[in-house]
Amino acid sequence: MAEEIADRIRVLILDGTLPPGQPLPAERLLASRFGVSRGSIRDAFRMLETIGLLETRHGQGTFPRELDVDRLVAPLASILTYRRDLSEELLDVRRMFEPAVARVAATRITEEDLADLQRILETQRRKLKAGAATLVEDTAFHAALARATRNRVVMRLMETLNDLLIESRRATLRQKGRPERSIQGHEAVVAALRRRDPDAASAAMRAHIDQIAELLHQSGRRRGAASRSS
Repeated sequence: MAEEIADRIRVLILDGTLPPGQPLPAERLLASRFGVSRGSIRDAFRMLETIGLLETRHGQGTFPRELDVDRLVAPLASILTYRRDLSEELLDVRRMFEPAVARVAATRITEEDLADLQRILETQRRKLKAGAATLVEDTAFHAALARATRNRVVMRLMETLNDLLIESRRATLRQKGRPERSIQGHEAVVAALRRRDPDAASAAMRAHIDQIAELLHQSGRRRGAASRSS
């Protein structure tokens, strides 16, 4: 019951019926409106506070919170931050999300965006030639691609993904040949972006992520074999 009431209140917040800056009606009035107990209303409030849609102000009441990008993304970020074992699920998310990002970027990208991506690639090549780690550039490439969509939610989601992927990137970039293949994957994406070709950009990003997935699986198989032999 509380979940159902929370969902109904959420809809009223999102459609503006219950606007930010104005306190919600009293629990007694909401209980009468929805035909439920005041306890169910309190439980619904707690659920909505947990996901950041409501806030309680001492002595003033319960208020809808102003909706912004961080509040929209925060529940996802919180779940993923505390479940770093979800590596396969994260790869699935990347397969669904990043080719779509590349597709949209191809229709909106500017010459300035392309110049940023090119600078990242050049730094990546230079560091690779010097034998230095390229984790920063690998991460920066995907962030720059998200910026090219001009969509703040996409940018925030990419930030979250990048934070969660640091360890797996660090592990795979140590593998022989992986940094070179990372650059090749990025170059294929940029080439499609220069042509403003959404289909090619999406396909290049998917191929890049599939290659990363295969490397992670190879690494996992090697660790498993080493563990069994020991």
